[in-house]
Amino acid sequence: MGTPPAMRAEFTGAAQVFRESLASEPLLVLAALITVYIVLGVLYESYIHPITILSTLPSAGVGAILALYLVGKPFDVISLIGIVLLIGIVKKNAIMMIDFALEAEREQKLSPEESIYKACLLRFRPIMMTTMAALLGGLPLALGSGTGAELRRPLGITIVGGLLVSQC
Repeated sequence: MGTPPAMRAEFTGAAQVFRESLASEPLLVLAALITVYIVLGVLYESYIHPITILSTLPSAGVGAILALYLVGKPFDVISLIGIVLLIGIVKKNAIMMIDFALEAEREQKLSPEESIYKACLLRFRPIMMTTMAALLGGLPLALGSGTGAELRRPLGITIVGGLLVSQC
């Protein structure tokens, strides 16, 4: 609209600090994943089992971002909080499976295929119970209206979308 070339716009104060904090977000997520890998590696005394557990996370993240895209919501800080919550739930489910499979492999002398199959059968109900509780708890956030709903909606959308894709 005819502004002079010497005029410039920039964020200052709290907005500038917030923008700078978002720039380091990918590094923080990467550091968190490396830390989780190290902790799981020490716990299981293995290099491969932490990768198996962490391999469940991409489907949840893709589901969350896909759900946000489908409803036309941007990825913001509240969505990131939803993904962190989602990572915890999905990782817990994977840990339940791997723990049981390793125990069956060691104590019952089952092959890895037999032990993970048995773990799938015996851990299906607890995994579905926690997943459905989180998913149904996220539905009111995703579908709700009223005061403050625009702030809570991305949280519910990421939880519901991520859990649906992750469980499939």
